[in-house]
Amino acid sequence: MKLLILFLVIGGGVLAGKVFFAKLKQRKRRSLLERPFPEKWSAILQKNLPPYIHLPLHLRQQLQDYIRIFVSEKSFEGCGGLVLDDDIKVTIAAQACMLLLNRKSDCYPKLYSVLVYPSTYVAGTRSSIINMPESSSVRLGESWNHGAVVLAWDSVLHGAVNFRDGHNVAMHEFAHQLDQEDGRADGVPIHAVRSAYSTWSQVFSKEYELLQYKSKKGKKSVMHKYGATNPAEFFAVATETFFEKPIQLKKKHPALYHELQTFYNVDPAMWIG
Repeated sequence: MKLLILFLVIGGGVLAGKVFFAKLKQRKRRSLLERPFPEKWSAILQKNLPPYIHLPLHLRQQLQDYIRIFVSEKSFEGCGGLVLDDDIKVTIAAQACMLLLNRKSDCYPKLYSVLVYPSTYVAGTRSSIINMPESSSVRLGESWNHGAVVLAWDSVLHGAVNFRDGHNVAMHEFAHQLDQEDGRADGVPIHAVRSAYSTWSQVFSKEYELLQYKSKKGKKSVMHKYGATNPAEFFAVATETFFEKPIQLKKKHPALYHELQTFYNVDPAMWIG
């Protein structure tokens, strides 16, 4: 009986602690969002992220709010001699947070650190999902399922400024973070509605197999052939394509576009300026 009481007391204390910190986080966020969005950050977004000026006002406001939360709560670390500044932090945060628009999200709750190298970097043999074939140790970015994303800044900036080429290393790696939120990297992120999983599985399996076929035959596709590596990479590549080449993806792969539009709850084809 004493052990049971002790267990309940400890358990109750842990629960109370979680509630306390959750309320504290919400208070900090409310205080943060009461401040005006920095004009310097707006200038960075207009310079580095072309879709920003074409976003509907309500989505632009959402993006600004998410960016402030992301920059405030995530730890940024410059690697390889890179000195971090607002240009780097805001540009990365903006691309990450575009994946959260119009969705109920706690802003990557399992993500703690963003490590940024000045350019492509050489990594060890750590097991992770990366944006290059596993046979190479030279990387543009990677997503770790224990709370970190690693990025090469020159590739991030190139992907942001050239927002119509279908390649976006930041969105690719943060799509992996969404995929990993349930503890698995399998190309099936957490859906808001349970019934969505069935259709998602059917469409994504068919489209993944099609990309594999085209890749083997050397045929062109609106999606990069790296998406044929495995289902997790297919979801990340499909996400890049959805946001950067929405009109082409919608025309060539309407069912896939519909599934991504339903999941992300936005229509990037409306942002093309």
